[in-house]
Amino acid sequence: MAAYLLFLMRTPAHTYGGLGICVFLLAMAWPAVAEVSAAEAARLGGGELTPLGAERAGNAAGTIPAWTGGITEMPPGYVPGRHHVDPFADDPVLYSIDAANLGEHADKLTDGQKALLAAYPDTLHFNVYPTRRSASYPAWVYEAIRENATSATLLTAGKGGVEGAHISSPFPMPKSAEEVIWNHNLRWRGIRVKRREGSAAVTRMGRYQVVRQLQDFAYPYGSPRVSEVAAKFDNVLLAVKAKTYAPALRAGEGVLVIETINQTRDPRKSWRYTRSLRRIIRLPYFGYEVPPPGLDGLRTVDDFELYNGPPDRYEWTLHGKREILIPYNAYRLHSDDVTPEQIIQRKHVNPELLRYELHRVWVVEGRLKEGARHVYSRRIFYVDEDSWQIAISEAYDRDGKFWRVMEAHAVNYYEVPVLWATAYVFYDLQQERYLINGLDNGLPGFEFSDGADPREFSPNALSYYIR
Repeated sequence: MAAYLLFLMRTPAHTYGGLGICVFLLAMAWPAVAEVSAAEAARLGGGELTPLGAERAGNAAGTIPAWTGGITEMPPGYVPGRHHVDPFADDPVLYSIDAANLGEHADKLTDGQKALLAAYPDTLHFNVYPTRRSASYPAWVYEAIRENATSATLLTAGKGGVEGAHISSPFPMPKSAEEVIWNHNLRWRGIRVKRREGSAAVTRMGRYQVVRQLQDFAYPYGSPRVSEVAAKFDNVLLAVKAKTYAPALRAGEGVLVIETINQTRDPRKSWRYTRSLRRIIRLPYFGYEVPPPGLDGLRTVDDFELYNGPPDRYEWTLHGKREILIPYNAYRLHSDDVTPEQIIQRKHVNPELLRYELHRVWVVEGRLKEGARHVYSRRIFYVDEDSWQIAISEAYDRDGKFWRVMEAHAVNYYEVPVLWATAYVFYDLQQERYLINGLDNGLPGFEFSDGADPREFSPNALSYYIR
């Protein structure tokens, strides 16, 4: 079965023109020269930089503290397998930003945040809390990132990709916008993760229905057993299968996606099971601007986790770092003590359940290439320096008008540990609607484990999974 999965991964998709074109693209996918020396890489984890490449020191104003290791032990009262105790529950609200005073804080807000406050002046505000640099990861992840710094190379032709990296972000000392994007795409999220979550597409009138899914992720790229896993999951970043179990009208739907690192060599593979057809079908095209089924067109496939997939359709610019108020330590939103009904409001998520903190972020801008196809003409990412996770994404339509603001509300799953979003919110300012993914309140917590078999992520496995 493992050989079958590798066959699937290496079979050219019809839309890419057959074997001849794929061989040509593979031949053209030469790597760029690694630009980080061993002496530079030695700074990682030292006095100046954190193991992930962030600035260890705080800012001059004292509003961003120094990184001291993040959360290194589980807080009192946490029971493994249950929802996470808020380690910062006693933190006070420092100040609140709304439409009336946003001018006083404009330099710490993104254009999208300003647009949200202007669109909903009577109901939306941002509560700002003390900054807690809580991101932390296992020691062997830090070591892998240090090795990546000198060995990773960026593939610049075709769809692009990365070679010479393993486990986590390949470019902790990035020289380009593309390297920052690949740091996000390849950031460490665990090895095997099972979770239940809910999604709600909220109408202008505030109506919604929570759709529940059971999801099973394997991140073979993130495993420390590099040689063993590579033999089973060649060139695979992640494999995920999901099935819908509520509401009854949609129960039994399923999807399987195999995401590769070098998509010039091996394009993404996707399958879907629908109740109407009662069989699994291969999706010929599932990426970029395609709207995923069942989400009312409120995000694209490559909006998943605020960005995924190859960055080849845009010209990217790295604008350096800024200090921005971003969602962080969202334990209140993640809490088992609140319900989706308390979270979801008519125009936006309940602001009293959200937490914003001042953090340094990398700012990356993408403009659609001439002749390339996408519903977004321009995108801006604000990437957390402590985790390489995109915290806020903004998108403009083909006419250059502001369209969507997207947020990742992160927590440290400190039993691992790993910083990952507990919920994603996608605001569509043109439709005056929003989508929220990740509603796991009242559901079992994430189940982190080690190891996966390719046979668990084949089309046949999907058919058993959805039964």
